[in-house]
Amino acid sequence: MIIPRHVIDEMIDQARQDAPNESCGYLLGSGDVVIENYWMENVDHSPEHFSFSPRDQFAALRYAREHGLNILANWHSHPASPSRPSEEDLRLANDPHIRYAILSLLNDEPHLNSFKILNKKVVDKEIHL
Repeated sequence: MIIPRHVIDEMIDQARQDAPNESCGYLLGSGDVVIENYWMENVDHSPEHFSFSPRDQFAALRYAREHGLNILANWHSHPASPSRPSEEDLRLANDPHIRYAILSLLNDEPHLNSFKILNKKVVDKEIHL
């Protein structure tokens, strides 16, 4: 998956604004190229986990369809831990067709990786930042 720098910068800005809570959203695009970040509210308002609101998820799906885009990845931030899936992240990764991107803000040094997760195991990792 290719994530342009301006989209990564937007994700970092969003994650810093939402910190100390996790930030989250979808990465929308075509093929394997991300075109935009679709921010969604972390309704858990937690620094250790996130949940999308169903209303935001339906709005994102509608927006993607209207603009001819696909959901390429589900992403969230780890404000104080590394860019790797937690046990909860692995357990909740149920869609085998998308990637799961994690933006770490640990020590104020952003790192972004995305993962293909199948059967609660990482089967592929891409480093984006």
